[in-house]
Amino acid sequence: MCCILGYAGHDLPAQAFTEHLLCAASRGPDAHRVEKTEFGLLGFARLSIMGLTPAGMQPFFRGADCVACNGELYGFRAEKKRLEAEGYTFNSNSDCEIILPLYYKYGLEMFSHLDAEFAMILYDSRRKWLIAARDPIGIRPLFYGYSRSGHIAFASEAKNLVGLVEKIYPFPVGSYYCNGKFVRYCDIADVPAPHGDDLPAIFDNIREKLIAGVEKRLDADTPVGFLLSGGLDSSLVCAIAARRLGKPIRTFAIGMDTDAIDLKYARQVADYLGADHTEVIIDRDTVLGALEKVVSVLGTWDITTIRASVGMYLVCQYIHEHTDIRVLLTGEISDELFGYKYTDYAPTAAAFQAESQKRVRELYMYDVLRADRCISANSLEARVPFGDLDFVRYVMAIDPAKKLNTYGKGKYLLRKAFEAGGWLPESILWREKAAFSDAVGHSMVDDIKQYAETLYTDAELAEKAKKTPYCAPYTKESLLYRELFEKYYPGQGGMIVDYWMPNRAWPGCDVDDPSARVLQNYGDSGK
Repeated sequence: MCCILGYAGHDLPAQAFTEHLLCAASRGPDAHRVEKTEFGLLGFARLSIMGLTPAGMQPFFRGADCVACNGELYGFRAEKKRLEAEGYTFNSNSDCEIILPLYYKYGLEMFSHLDAEFAMILYDSRRKWLIAARDPIGIRPLFYGYSRSGHIAFASEAKNLVGLVEKIYPFPVGSYYCNGKFVRYCDIADVPAPHGDDLPAIFDNIREKLIAGVEKRLDADTPVGFLLSGGLDSSLVCAIAARRLGKPIRTFAIGMDTDAIDLKYARQVADYLGADHTEVIIDRDTVLGALEKVVSVLGTWDITTIRASVGMYLVCQYIHEHTDIRVLLTGEISDELFGYKYTDYAPTAAAFQAESQKRVRELYMYDVLRADRCISANSLEARVPFGDLDFVRYVMAIDPAKKLNTYGKGKYLLRKAFEAGGWLPESILWREKAAFSDAVGHSMVDDIKQYAETLYTDAELAEKAKKTPYCAPYTKESLLYRELFEKYYPGQGGMIVDYWMPNRAWPGCDVDDPSARVLQNYGDSGK
């Protein structure tokens, strides 16, 4: 992870700009740099992952043209060779140094050509174009807003913009900005028509495309680790990586001291793969002590995002403090593609597909936000194989009737794709889905709820909720989160569109809590 910040004006002192850049210094702890440009100020804080020498430091310049990018460009080595054959020279082994030559080659069409997760700010001095762009899923964060003097600013995190702009907006995913206009270059959730692959072809393609997505994300000039819950998604990522690397991988799991669910399953996977495995044990005091920090890092008031982030933040904190790992592979985005516990209640295939599209389009506010902030706040980089663009496009285009849970087991297609070949133990491959915040230990969420109950009376909840009309808090837990959010992001609640909840219009899903525990089909998930 790195941090970028750009300000399209000349009325902001460089020192003040630098202070805003360093608000997210954990994203780029190795070095920072601020440059005066034709359009204003451009800053970069670096976490060295690719091209570790000082020559890989951004922003990159070619004449007055410049770019700062927080991203990973997969397959950049081959692209770099092609550009060198066309006459370009490079000074570093950084993947992002190829961006300006790619822009000269493709112009604004470049974004559609990138196999990458990225957020970038680019300036074309010949056309006087200020450009910013974000990847199709929003795996890399980007925000924008306008100063009181009317100048636009772009930043990796909302915290970079607090006090610099009046209103903070999430940069739209799959879009670019060019001199005042936002253009959607890719809606990855949009499927004109499903492909006609039969089940055997679907299994083969899911397997091969996910393998390719993992392989790409193993390319780093620094040590790589893996978050392992023992659930299907993270276990598959670890299994593929272990087989491809041909050596023990380093895996990490977290759980409560009293009732952890995931730890035993993660240990089974790690033992099966021969991994170098670490368990991180937390307790009630650790959880409650981390809450304010987690909310300040996330920049959200959403209940399920915060719950799921506590364990993730704490395991990443352990990794940062006790290892030399710089890159973490995770299992996010599988649920949005293949289904949650609640999508078992989808009334039709069309309803399932519409829900999946909604969730993919909103990922940047929920699970992807969680993974990015929990990992980057601990000076690590997140890589998400299930977010591989080729993989997502393919799975979104599977006939949704085949993705419905008519098989008696959620994520059936993904499980069947890896059934042969000994990738995972059968008990893991067919294990019931358990949400991360629940599987860290049911006591974790229970402890938070009990703590929130001690902070407010029922009357105080009702009164405070009236003062927050936008997505008003409706439980004492949600009020606690909202007040912590407002402490760090005052007046910016609109950055999140709504509470993440199951589709309450579906039978069986009209619930008031986002935990899968409240659904009737939770079943063996908590065992």
